Amino acid sequence: MHAMTERLIQLTLLIVVVGGWQLGVNAGVIDVFFFPSPVDIFHQVLTWVTDPSFYKHVSITLTETVLGYVIGTVLGIAAGVWLGLSRSIARILDPFIKGLNAIPRVVLAPIFVLWLGLGLWSKVALAVTLVFFVTFFNAMQGVREVNPVVLSNTRILGAKHFDLLRHVYFPAAASWILSSLRTSVGFAVVGAIIGEYLGASAGLGYLIAQAEGNFDAVGVFAGIVILAIFVLLIDLVLDLVESRLIKWRPKTAERPA
Repeated sequence: MHAMTERLIQLTLLIVVVGGWQLGVNAGVIDVFFFPSPVDIFHQVLTWVTDPSFYKHVSITLTETVLGYVIGTVLGIAAGVWLGLSRSIARILDPFIKGLNAIPRVVLAPIFVLWLGLGLWSKVALAVTLVFFVTFFNAMQGVREVNPVVLSNTRILGAKHFDLLRHVYFPAAASWILSSLRTSVGFAVVGAIIGEYLGASAGLGYLIAQAEGNFDAVGVFAGIVILAIFVLLIDLVLDLVESRLIKWRPKTAERPA
């Protein structure tokens, strides 16, 4: 199936869903208190986007998301590569890692607020905990999946430990790591939004929580739409990064059906 055909199908699905929703509202079948009109949601999004003060909220959420994403990714990759190469240490730490990963992140949010206050860093810390484990497990598994024959041949050619990391382990684990980066984008946004829900004076989560407190379903849905666009834009950036870092991977149009 051609890319243009796929885009047309996606657009058709969007029109059918949104159009059906709007028709249901107009016919009185859908209660606007719970599911407001798509037209009203669009107007609310337009009102926010044309208000200069709205971008203060966007910048705060974006800062929290990017910091949590970058810090969580760096720590996750570093820990994953380290434990992927150190099997004995990984076995020792395994129950502790599983125990920490089993803790619901929402439970940690009030603790971070207590430790770091209601400012930026409590939201960043929550985002880091969400991103870290996704990246960590993928990086560790990616390192462990390296072909031992390739390793042996590289060592025969005189490669040192740093050379192995640079030319064998990281390239081999790149697919695993980049797939985790794509998944963890949503987790970084979730961490920032949950933190803003618990206590903040600005941010997209603050706007949604404020609308929810006023029983403003239009504002809640408008915030959800903006968050979805927010994540899609970040995902687009990751697509560009992935296409540059993994040049050997065939493009979607070139892959067999």
